Amino acid sequence: MSHNFNLKKFSFLVYGLGSTGSSVVKYLKKRKIRDFFVWDDNIELRKKFGYNKKLKLDDILKKVDYIILSPGISLKKAKHKNKLIKFGKKIITDLDLLYLSNLKFKSIVVTGTNGKSTTCKIIAHLLKKNKFEVKLGGNIGTPILNLKIKKDNFIVIEASSFQLSHSKFIHPNYAILLNITNDHLDWHGSKISYIKSKFKIFKLQKRKDFALLNNKLLSIFKNKKFSSKLISINFEKYKKIKFKIRNYYLSSSINDENMSFAYALSKLLKINESSFIKSMNSFVGLPHRHEIILKKKGITFINDSKATSFQATKYALATNKNIYWILGGLPKEKDKIDIKQFKNNIIKTYIIGKSTNFFKNQIKDKIKFVVSKNLKKALSSVLKDIKNIKKTNNTILLSPSAASFDQFKNFENRGNEFKRLSKLYAKEII
Repeated sequence: MSHNFNLKKFSFLVYGLGSTGSSVVKYLKKRKIRDFFVWDDNIELRKKFGYNKKLKLDDILKKVDYIILSPGISLKKAKHKNKLIKFGKKIITDLDLLYLSNLKFKSIVVTGTNGKSTTCKIIAHLLKKNKFEVKLGGNIGTPILNLKIKKDNFIVIEASSFQLSHSKFIHPNYAILLNITNDHLDWHGSKISYIKSKFKIFKLQKRKDFALLNNKLLSIFKNKKFSSKLISINFEKYKKIKFKIRNYYLSSSINDENMSFAYALSKLLKINESSFIKSMNSFVGLPHRHEIILKKKGITFINDSKATSFQATKYALATNKNIYWILGGLPKEKDKIDIKQFKNNIIKTYIIGKSTNFFKNQIKDKIKFVVSKNLKKALSSVLKDIKNIKKTNNTILLSPSAASFDQFKNFENRGNEFKRLSKLYAKEII
């Protein structure tokens, strides 16, 4: 995708100096953009990046052409939210810089409430197996500006609603919207605002571009009168070939939606059916997503730390038996824990995190539970209960249905701690 934008003619403020902000600073320096400033509400980070104490934030905001805002910063909660809102027309994201880079590439942007990371990984795997030059980045882990992009590469981008909310120049060749359920409403303020951010991936697409989206969202797309070619995803088309997929992880029902989108995209990219099936059979699942980390003495330890909502936890509860379920963290606004259809699979629940009352109120009088507060105590309690209850073929499941930030840096940190503790405690199982 070719662009016509000389970055050297503009000035920038990089606001937020975490992993994304750091990648932006590195990118601007690499592109020899000298007219840029940095800011973070954490004064230590400002010092680390060489912030000039003589410069005031108000003066910088007035001076620069663009404010590159890190995705985790909410205009409803930021320390300087009023100042940022005042200059909201200047705010862009790292994704915008990619699209303004004058590089020639093709992009596949994936967003949605659930399944983004898995779908991105499936698509990237599919393309690699079929000899496409492909890069994968964005919200999935690698900041998009850290990728080494060559001419005619396919870039698979996981885009969060945080990024899309402020993006102004993103225009993918293939835009994929998987689904929308209540999520991040505290950040966006309302579901309308959340939906609006998701649909930004279609806004600047051209007639030759493709928009792939769930049947349930067609009316919104049509009302907005976007220019791109609409591909309505029919799950039934994928289900006709599903029986040929010999991959336990992908053939489970939770991945039907993700696979339906990947299958539809394969058709657009002229990948034949046999190549699609062969590629999918060699796919390996994501870390922290229903990751079986070890089995010992009839006990299976499963790390599903990436399940940050109950919707994302359902697969693990549906596909396992004799579950000792570790649940809790920071609940998503308006999320509901409805275990009615999974009740027979769960032996006991162990609540961790600081929002114990939320989870207690959701599951009380429905299943047995205990408040464990943290992962270490939860695992210790689970193993004692397994020993006392004396059932066979047990599953110890970390699938929190909640964000991790009350006790961990992120879901990866939470999952890695679970893996560490599991391997430590497994040594004691006789």
